[in-house]
Amino acid sequence: MATNKNQHYVPRSYLKAFTYNSEGKAINVFNLDRSKCISMAPVRNQCSRDYFYGNDDKLESAIQLVEQAYASTSSALLESPRALSKKHEIVLKRFWLLQYLRTEAASRRSVEMSNGIGEAAGISATEYNLGIKEAVLMAMKTYAECMDVVDDLKLCLVLNKTEYPFISSDDPAVLSNRWHLNDPRTKFRSFGLRTSGNLLFLPLSPKLMCLLYDGSVYSVSHKNGLVSVTRKDDVMSFNQHQILNCRANVFLKDIEHEAFVSESITECKANRLVERHRTTYAILESSNGGYSRYVVIDPKVAEEHGEAIIHSETIHHHPTSWPIIIKWRNKGTVYTNGTGVGYIRKHHALNQSEGFYKEPARQK
Repeated sequence: MATNKNQHYVPRSYLKAFTYNSEGKAINVFNLDRSKCISMAPVRNQCSRDYFYGNDDKLESAIQLVEQAYASTSSALLESPRALSKKHEIVLKRFWLLQYLRTEAASRRSVEMSNGIGEAAGISATEYNLGIKEAVLMAMKTYAECMDVVDDLKLCLVLNKTEYPFISSDDPAVLSNRWHLNDPRTKFRSFGLRTSGNLLFLPLSPKLMCLLYDGSVYSVSHKNGLVSVTRKDDVMSFNQHQILNCRANVFLKDIEHEAFVSESITECKANRLVERHRTTYAILESSNGGYSRYVVIDPKVAEEHGEAIIHSETIHHHPTSWPIIIKWRNKGTVYTNGTGVGYIRKHHALNQSEGFYKEPARQK
């Protein structure tokens, strides 16, 4: 049996940097559904569920090893960001991936996608539907099998020199892709952990952000892995990813920043997604000369038919702005998987490259 009944999917060692004081027992929570800030909420009740990872003591111990390494690394970097080392980079990358895969929000997205496929295929819930605990265990298996999947990304720390804080959330490890969201070639396609142009965000404290980026597409002018932001707009752009990605709550250290957080939420809340996946059902309409034509229909009202295709797609949020420190790389490239149906990073690609589209300059 697992030692701890109350298991956190966002660990207290991570949340501590956003808590009210050094004791780490209380945190200010802004709930987006109610547009209400809850002051001094107990940390022990945030981002946790009874036996979230099940009853496997070995799994719980393995997760704690990653969390302990993160706690040590974050403590050192919060004290001296310029002390960033290769070892720190590996710890941050491993922790980001674990955190990205394991939250309740991530598990619910997996469940909703799985159930959507089952519903479209006409398979009963008892036969196909995935539960939260099964989704969590699948995520942990994925982590064990591909924990180095983001190791090829460049990493830098973003030092916040403004009076406005970075915020965190109940789903703080965020995957985005500025190139993919703007390039016409990626229309009707989604992106994943191996995709060209990825941007990964993880706030470490109100004053420090961990940024991972595809160096073939973007350029960040840092010195020894450290770059500063001095504009309120940049802080708001980073914070948008927490607001758009979270399930329900964002966390702020000081209640005096409630108005700033509320302003940030107002600016981008309309871009929050109601659903994070799309399932498309298409039936065979005709075949001719080795080519087949399918037509998209609603499976609930479809008449009896033969061959069909089910396509499931993850939908990603679109921020209203991007931090100015993340620039397009001059003569940057994206890489294909050799089939022409996907764009993956050089580390994972078959050495085929293409130039990439740059979005128009932001007007702000």
